[in-house]
Amino acid sequence: NRSILLLFSFFLLLKCGDKKRYHNDLTPFQKEINDFFKDASVTPLKKRDLKTFRGLDFFVFDSSYVVNAALNRTPDEKSFKMKTTTDRLPEYIKYGTVTFDLFDKSYSLNIYKNLEDINKQGYRDYLFLPFLDDTNGFESYGGGRYIDLDIPKGSNLVIDFNSAYNPYCVYDEKYSCPIVPRNNYLPLEINAG
Repeated sequence: NRSILLLFSFFLLLKCGDKKRYHNDLTPFQKEINDFFKDASVTPLKKRDLKTFRGLDFFVFDSSYVVNAALNRTPDEKSFKMKTTTDRLPEYIKYGTVTFDLFDKSYSLNIYKNLEDINKQGYRDYLFLPFLDDTNGFESYGGGRYIDLDIPKGSNLVIDFNSAYNPYCVYDEKYSCPIVPRNNYLPLEINAG
């Protein structure tokens, strides 16, 4: 019985060690977003949630979800009011479509530009890529996730789904978050971000 207890203790220590090692293996994006959430001056967390916050849950980084995409600009689009989780209706424009291959299949998503933030520092070249996938409501937030991108110089860009993140309204309902357009649904599991 003692040897079984020692063996169980050894496996328990290994498990704890694995968990600690996982936290040391965070990507730069994951470390940056965790640091942001820990900072009481900017965090989207409620005060009570910040007290117990130890870090966000992430999928393990997978380079399969870093894809080269072709950007097809759509310069004649009209601006529109994007629905949000509140009554706020920010003005966006469809900037173009991105087309990419993932696991031997081709996909396209619409990519947007927020016209209200265009003059804010850091947002001039900012593109917004919201998407839905088959992890929503199970391994990820039910309403979809977002990726931030910069306008590329040419017609190609890299989309890293490992940098997908939840809208802030997941953590506090006071935030007004754009609702992912239904046509930005990917019919597969994006186990990244």
